[in-house]
Amino acid sequence: MIPTGSIPKGFNRKENHAECLKKLRDGIEAAAANGYPNAICFSGNREGMADDVGQANCVEGLKQIAAFAEEKKVTVCMELLNSINHKDYMCDSTAWADEMCKKVGSPRVKILYDIYHSAMMKEDVIPTLQKHIGCVGHVHTGGYPGRNDIDETQKLDYKAIMLALVELKYDGWVAHEFLPKAKDAAGQLAALAKAVQLCDV
Repeated sequence: MIPTGSIPKGFNRKENHAECLKKLRDGIEAAAANGYPNAICFSGNREGMADDVGQANCVEGLKQIAAFAEEKKVTVCMELLNSINHKDYMCDSTAWADEMCKKVGSPRVKILYDIYHSAMMKEDVIPTLQKHIGCVGHVHTGGYPGRNDIDETQKLDYKAIMLALVELKYDGWVAHEFLPKAKDAAGQLAALAKAVQLCDV
């Protein structure tokens, strides 16, 4: 997955569109050249802007790149982040993001659904996925509430979440983006191996 742009300065402001579109176009080209399926983009922070206005601006901006993404067979994924740790971030609701994707109307514009961030926003993960799976282009894991290893010390049942994704016929990537509790490389690799095993359903 190719990162593009910055979290606070995104598509929700028209004055950012030229810069965001250039970075995203470059990211799409790099993804296509290297066989990566996705490129990340961001909504940007609210800074007093109403969510419906920001959504309309995101739709307007993403419509300008959708055809190029379709041509290159790369999916643009706007990342869902919680607006607690990422204070004031606009795309903090899966429903908002799903509506945005539907308004863009391209199979190559979806969201990066981050399970940890969704849980931080008090979304019930499995029902949320069941309702909005059509807009999900990529999935990130992370223990909730500490964003640490996705183990029994955290509140989310990752085995159940992965089984729900299988049932929903999700065929994209699930990437691990947690912060291991172990400080040494061997411990961190062990945590990653355990996470991979847990999610292999």
